[in-house]
Amino acid sequence: MVVGAFPMAKLLYLGIRQVSKPLANRIKEAARRSEFFKTYICLPPAQLYHWLEMRTKMRIMGFNAAAVKPLNEGAAAELGAELLGEGIIFITACSCLMLEYWRHQLKQRRKEKERRIARESLRGEVGHLGLALEELQTQVQATQMQLALEELRAQLQEVRAHLCLGDPPPAPPVVPASEK
Repeated sequence: MVVGAFPMAKLLYLGIRQVSKPLANRIKEAARRSEFFKTYICLPPAQLYHWLEMRTKMRIMGFNAAAVKPLNEGAAAELGAELLGEGIIFITACSCLMLEYWRHQLKQRRKEKERRIARESLRGEVGHLGLALEELQTQVQATQMQLALEELRAQLQEVRAHLCLGDPPPAPPVVPASEK
C-alpha cells in the first residue's frame, strides 16, 4: 500500500531529523568545553570557512583579498561548533535519503525479478499449449482419416453386397439440364 508507506517514511525521516538535532547540540556543547575537540576539530574548519567566505566576498565586491585576518578563538570555536552541528544534521539527512533510495532500488529489483519469472512461466505455458495444440491437431487429422477410411469401407461393403446379389448398382439420379 503506497499511500500508507509514504507517511511512515516521512515520519521516520522527521523522527531521525529530530533526534539528530539534540545529538548535534550535544556535540556542539562538547566541542565548546573540550580543548582537544575545540583545537583539532572545530577551529581548523571554522578558520578555513571564514577564509573562503571572506575571500569570496572581497572578490565579489572587487577588492584584493590577499590577506584575510583569522577569527579569534572564541568566534572560531563557536563557528566550528555550528558547522559541526549542521554537518551532522546534513549527514543524517543524506543517510536517510540514501537508505530510502537503496530500499526503493531493492524493491524495484524484486518487482523486476517477479515480472521476469512470470514472463518465463507464461512462455513455458505457451510452449506447452503449442505442443498440446499440435498433438490435438494430429489426433483430429487421424480421426478424420479414420472416419474417411470407415466411410470408404462402408461404401466398399455396399458395392460388394450389390455385386454378390447380382443387382445392378442404382443409377445416379439424373439432374435435368434446366437445374444446372
